[in-house]
Amino acid sequence: MKIDFEHRQAAHCESGVTSNLLWNASGGKITEPLAFGIGAGLFFAYIPLIKVNNGPAIAFRTMPGFIFNRTCKSLNIPVARKKFSSKEKAQTFLDECLDNGHAVGCQVGVYYLPYFPKEYRFHFNGHNLIVYGKEGDNYLVSDPIMENTNILDSYQLERVRFAKGALSPKGHIYYPKENKDITNEQIKQAIKSGIKKNVYNMLSIPGSFAGISGIKNTGLKIKKWRDKLGLEKAGLYLAQMVRMQEEIGTGGGGFRYIYGAFLQEADVYLPGNQLTEISSIFTKAGDMWRTAAVHAAGIYKGRIGSQEDFNTMGDYLLEIAAVEKAAFETLKKIKWQ
Repeated sequence: MKIDFEHRQAAHCESGVTSNLLWNASGGKITEPLAFGIGAGLFFAYIPLIKVNNGPAIAFRTMPGFIFNRTCKSLNIPVARKKFSSKEKAQTFLDECLDNGHAVGCQVGVYYLPYFPKEYRFHFNGHNLIVYGKEGDNYLVSDPIMENTNILDSYQLERVRFAKGALSPKGHIYYPKENKDITNEQIKQAIKSGIKKNVYNMLSIPGSFAGISGIKNTGLKIKKWRDKLGLEKAGLYLAQMVRMQEEIGTGGGGFRYIYGAFLQEADVYLPGNQLTEISSIFTKAGDMWRTAAVHAAGIYKGRIGSQEDFNTMGDYLLEIAAVEKAAFETLKKIKWQ
């Protein structure tokens, strides 16, 4: 069985999966940047109590699954979503979906994906891909961050769908229940809703672990890491940050670039709100994250490592927090035309 499906490469897995699954329903209107922005995908969180690869959990995007859910909800598209305790039931349900003509999104772990380069394989279970067909014991896979489609046999797919550890997917599968025509007016309202949600997430979540407060607080913590953790462990923590930013985060603050692209596309639907001008601030933030990553790499690779170097790294995040705060506060003040 093979569903009529067009693979399109994307910058980020879940926004790519979302736009690809909604491509037919929207007549090609829901691009990756629109999916990312409508789904309020931009985020930051530093959660030291949760460990990923022996380092603190650091996120540059919203939780896996939220982009697809929010985008479909904003566009009034019903969603099917299911997790499983049984591997056999998970495969049976997947086969039934394919038999019924549904290409489906799957949350998976990246460590055992055979088509991933070895240097990119580590234990992260928040990756997303699409299964769009089956030939014998092989499943046809569209991973949006890859240039071409791939094939996984039933064991390989089962292994990544039931990867262990933090964010264990438990066979997580999701898809739009039906194709519905999406109007420009729906997209306009969805854009507004997505921006308001992202403004709240970055400016108003209580505490100091998430959003702008999370970036600022992490910057202050980094300045203390060398003395508190020791140089080796502090370097590993910075390596964790870069890994989550560069390898899972589309490269060099790439989520900020995608959000900037979203605002540029949103400006076509909602002109007169200075969205293109605001988008340039997020591009600047992406550049700043990239610069910070280069500095962090210098520390964990041992080229630099003085207290002043950690102070500089912390200051980068404080500067980024100020830039992103200004951008989101500007978005918050918009009186939509």
